[in-house]
Amino acid sequence: MKENYKVGIIGATGMVGQRFITLLANHPWYTIEVLAASPRSAGKKYSEAVGAKWCMDEEIPANVADMVVMNATDDVEEIAKKVDFVFCAVDMKKDEIKALEERYAKAECQTTALTDILRTSR
Repeated sequence: MKENYKVGIIGATGMVGQRFITLLANHPWYTIEVLAASPRSAGKKYSEAVGAKWCMDEEIPANVADMVVMNATDDVEEIAKKVDFVFCAVDMKKDEIKALEERYAKAECQTTALTDILRTSR
């Protein structure tokens, strides 16, 4: 088993993505390599992209604050090359989530999604 996994967080600026960041920022098994979100946030430093939308009790972790946010839909292949797998926390319609996850799978990037729970209600 690997000692440390490089991970990405897709939907990093949303509430679930923010929670992933707080849980993984100093985790001994994972290193956050990629933060990705909508085209609106892409290209900005994470702290700028999330801005006043940061809703966690703790501050934005220093190890991600200056990371440049990637485009979750346009940069799939590039993201896949940088990580062992991604956590998917996007807020989209279920068919859009499924299509996005399939794109990551085709790029040989495993996706761990918590959105399955939402799929039954959308």
